[in-house]
Amino acid sequence: MKPVVTFGEIMGRLAPPANLRLRQTREFDVTYAGAEASVAASICNFGGAARYVTALPKHALADATVDSVRAVGVDTQYIVRTDEGRLGLYFLETGANQRPSKVIYDRADSAVSITAANRYDWDAILADAQWLHLSGITPALSQTAAEATLVAAQQAKEAGAQVSIDLNFRGKLWKWNPPKTPRELAQATMRTILPHVDIVIANEEDCSDVLGIRAGESDVHSGSLDTGRYPDVARQVVQQFPNVSKVAITLRESHSASHNAWGAMLLDASADKPFFAPQDEEGNYRPYEIKNIVDRVGGGDSFAAGLIFSLTTPELSDPQTALDFAVAASCLKHSIKGDFNYSTRSEVESLMGGSASGRVVR
Repeated sequence: MKPVVTFGEIMGRLAPPANLRLRQTREFDVTYAGAEASVAASICNFGGAARYVTALPKHALADATVDSVRAVGVDTQYIVRTDEGRLGLYFLETGANQRPSKVIYDRADSAVSITAANRYDWDAILADAQWLHLSGITPALSQTAAEATLVAAQQAKEAGAQVSIDLNFRGKLWKWNPPKTPRELAQATMRTILPHVDIVIANEEDCSDVLGIRAGESDVHSGSLDTGRYPDVARQVVQQFPNVSKVAITLRESHSASHNAWGAMLLDASADKPFFAPQDEEGNYRPYEIKNIVDRVGGGDSFAAGLIFSLTTPELSDPQTALDFAVAASCLKHSIKGDFNYSTRSEVESLMGGSASGRVVR
């Protein structure tokens, strides 16, 4: 089984217990996470093979981050350990009902943000790889990290691997070229990477923030999406980047921090055909209603992992089935604490088949 390679930063995640606010707590639950690490972990939990690449300092906390992905079967042999830089952190305040979740980043001068592209052994990393997955979070960290992301994409294409990228706009991170606003810097940088990408993944806002492509009258902050406009958004992405063969857009309608409607659209550019999931018995788009959310952080990463896994698994690889699998996988992630999706392939396929009651399995 050829591995899927992911490249990006892994951090310590510090979150107050339950739904306490940051200013209330005197203790934190500590886990380790990052978008690309989460994708690798999910793929292994589905039964696939994944290799994770990053740069980390040489100390015990960084060892713990490596252990967290190695524990689920991720290949970590090409992680660069360095004497420079630090372990990035982020603090998560989990919202509830009408109070949104909030994230505070502490990632300045992290090891991956200051490690040059030539420190990674791309030839060995990609020699047996079928796929490389990237995100827009890593190039947001620094010019050095942006250059490493570009080189990774270029090297993967030369090695014959498929390349996917989740646009993942993070306005708090794009600060390394102060004359430009975060959106201006993201657009300028991502437009140098996207010509080397086969599959673009985005949420309902990313195409607007990163590419300036809006979806009609959708207003994500009001919880209202004009879902019928997203095939046109995807087509505009393909028009701007003809190398892109598929565009997937997750469709989250946030009724509150605890209640979301969740689905997605996939455009197959070769057939110019959009697919939606989930669907009702008549084939109409009908999003999952996810109530009493346990943890929504990592939901998009679990979608990306589900899509990559299904597209690289022959019996799941037709566009509708692949999208069904990805959406079901990410729906289940909302019930799991932490960034990683610990759902198995059989659990995802059970939800795809309509088993959504949550009854005890004996």
